[in-house]
Amino acid sequence: MRKIFVVVSALSLASFALQFVFAAVGAFTRPAGDGAYALHSVTGMAVIPVLTLLTVLFAALARAPGRLVGLAALPLGLVVVQALLAALANGATDAAGASTPFGLTIAGLHAVNGIVAVHVVVNVLRGARQLARPEPDVTAPVAVREGEPA
Repeated sequence: MRKIFVVVSALSLASFALQFVFAAVGAFTRPAGDGAYALHSVTGMAVIPVLTLLTVLFAALARAPGRLVGLAALPLGLVVVQALLAALANGATDAAGASTPFGLTIAGLHAVNGIVAVHVVVNVLRGARQLARPEPDVTAPVAVREGEPA
């Protein structure tokens, strides 16, 4: 289970990395339309939550410490914050539908929250890798080389 925990954590990190790529695709699509951020939206609202739930499940099955299981669950909450920030940024427009300084500030917080989520996922992957390392057998006999005192 511990190796699966590592694999799912790595997939989660990869999906977060792709989120930044998909955001850039949406930002640089010309002409910008409703579908410009489709990949970004699907990944953020479906793929990442599913991978986060799988990460939490395999962390628990791998008998990870409670702190690591909680850390594995944190991206789900950050995804909810992401959705709220995106909705607030999109709703903060003037009468002509143009972005306002407030809306742009909230959109910037959306990006910062994404960076925080990546940091959390990196730490989950580190914890999963550490948990998956075999523990040294301290009961095994120690070999003594010739000429060394026992």
